[in-house]
Parts: sequence; C-alpha cells; structure tokens
Amino acid sequence: MSEGSPALGAAGWLGLAAAPTFAAMALLTGAGGGQPQILCSAAQHPSPLGGMALMYLLMSAFHSAPWLKLISNR
Repeated sequence: MSEGSPALGAAGWLGLAAAPTFAAMALLTGAGGGQPQILCSAAQHPSPLGGMALMYLLMSAFHSAPWLKLISNR
C-alpha cells in the first residue's frame, strides 16, 4: 500500500480514536455509578476507579502511542 492510500488513512484515524474512547468509557464507568462488583461491595469505601474503570484507564494509556507520535511529529 502506498502512503496516501485510504486504508492506511482509515487505520490511522482508528488508532487515534482508541485512547479517547477508552478514556471516556473510564469516566462514564467511574462517574456513572454502574453496578458495583459483588466481591468489592464488602469494602467500606470502594474506589470509583476500581474494576472496569481502572481497566479502561489502563487501556487508554496503552493506546496513547499514536497520539504521542502525532504530537512528537509537530
């Protein structure tokens, strides 16, 4: 594939979409008051960044490489 092909452009945009999507999911899960996990419900003060919110936050960090590459090229 050449550098300007539409498939490569779509893959680039898809790579840029992953980190903000996971960050938004972490915010919505942490602030949305979703279903508490049964194992964690016994804790006296459960953290809003536990369970799925923490996983989404970590996935956002792992998928931030395209954004860092875009920023470093500027």
